[in-house]
Amino acid sequence: MTTVHYRFERDSFTWLAYVMLAYYAFLQSSLGPLMPFLAAQLNMSYTVRGLHLSAFALGMMLAGTMADRAARRLGRRRVFWGGGVGMALAALALTTAGTSVVSIACAFLMGFIGSFLLVMIQATLADHHGLLRAVALTEANVGASVAAALAPLLVSQSEAAGIGWRVALVLGAAAWAVVFAWRWRMPITEAPPVAESHAGPRRLPRQFWMYWLVVLLSVSVEWCVVFWGADFLEKVVGLSRVDSVAGMTAFLGAVVIGRFTGSRLTRRVPTGPLLLTAAVIVAVGFPVFWLARSPGVALTGLFILGLGVANLFPFTLSAATSVAPGMANTASARVSMGGGLAILVTPQILGSAADQIGIQWAFGIAGLLCVGVLVIAFVAQRAPAHGGG
Repeated sequence: MTTVHYRFERDSFTWLAYVMLAYYAFLQSSLGPLMPFLAAQLNMSYTVRGLHLSAFALGMMLAGTMADRAARRLGRRRVFWGGGVGMALAALALTTAGTSVVSIACAFLMGFIGSFLLVMIQATLADHHGLLRAVALTEANVGASVAAALAPLLVSQSEAAGIGWRVALVLGAAAWAVVFAWRWRMPITEAPPVAESHAGPRRLPRQFWMYWLVVLLSVSVEWCVVFWGADFLEKVVGLSRVDSVAGMTAFLGAVVIGRFTGSRLTRRVPTGPLLLTAAVIVAVGFPVFWLARSPGVALTGLFILGLGVANLFPFTLSAATSVAPGMANTASARVSMGGGLAILVTPQILGSAADQIGIQWAFGIAGLLCVGVLVIAFVAQRAPAHGGG
């Protein structure tokens, strides 16, 4: 792999992209931990709770179909900052929601407007660092993982301290305001004019869509755990509500460690073998978590699962954008659409199943997805690099 012959440099824009992805990840990851407290206040069932994540995902999907065109018309800079402020305002609106209808609408706006920012971060980093995009994308997700790991801690500890879970969302919005005041004048790297001007008629290769399926399944696994993991720890393992939310730090902390390790490995090892290794770790960790009935074993399984899940998305995103050179906006938008579809469908199915058969057996859905990730990732590595999709 040729990336090892080049020197990776983090300039001012690279750090800005890292910080903004962390901001996005924090607000996105806050939805799951805050849901038990919001549900208790608004008396929501599993199904209604799941609709919040589905609404976020629906917005994410819509952004994935539009963000590449918006960037061509408005420029990446406007889409980048506009997506950030829209997500902050929607998060603040969620803190005032008095009914489930309003809270679901706020979640939709967070996913829709915020994902324009996400697409621009991914596409711009891919273009900005070229052959070293795997390093940049994986490093960016390290910071995002740290921010995501802080979400359950801030939500649970704010609630335990008596100041309420809403503080976490207010702090997230405040962080965006600080970054904007600090860096809003910075130029944002635009797409290569020749390549992106032909993005419309060009088709993404078949191998890209195989990686897209890996994104679909791996994001499904991740968000089943992120959104319903605290409920599993409470209802099945037997932890208190506050301890269950805090216990999700085992998963999110493992994601931080996994992505930090992955960012180092991408400098020396091709992305393909790293992706398969991550899929194997997921397949090992999930049954340990799912079948455990003691807190120690469950949290150990959750940690192993987090180590594997950590790099599935950044490695797959790197592989997907590398097979579609010159189409970073389009590839990033479609990958985000796939992630949104995963978040839209799978956690909601799991939540609806939990209402019928209990959350313990409903989590078996995530186990089947883990197997699918491993199989399709293996097949994608051996698919032809070219061919119409």
